[in-house]
Amino acid sequence: MKVALGGTFDPLHDGHRLLLQRVYELSDGDEIVIGLTSDEMARSRRCRTVLSYKARAENLRQYMFRKYGVRVRTVELNDRFGITLDEDLDYIVISPETYTVALEINKLRKARGMKPIRIVRVEHVKAQDGKIISSTRIKSGEIDKHGALLV
Repeated sequence: MKVALGGTFDPLHDGHRLLLQRVYELSDGDEIVIGLTSDEMARSRRCRTVLSYKARAENLRQYMFRKYGVRVRTVELNDRFGITLDEDLDYIVISPETYTVALEINKLRKARGMKPIRIVRVEHVKAQDGKIISSTRIKSGEIDKHGALLV
């Protein structure tokens, strides 16, 4: 199995942890590839400060090794597709807002004569107030990484 996931992952919160858990479960001990937005891409899409690619990649590698005892490969994302149009993958784990990107990936893979990637959608984790946990809400001081209200 080869399982992929993509994102910015700053800060690493309970919603990310659920995605990473699903990636681990699907990998069955095989390869996990995490596409991590480049510094340029992360900062152009966000209205907030983001840790460097190197720091975010190291945080993810450490988390996955501590939590699951696995090593993951991180690759820099400079676009929405990353390695998905170049490598054979069995699964792509996505959150609801990236579902259309996963569909587009499979459309492009088909046009290239590649097998589709099985899409596994993981629902958002809700904060204490019933709204989704997001990095933006955490960075603004509204909630913590577990969704507890701070204001």
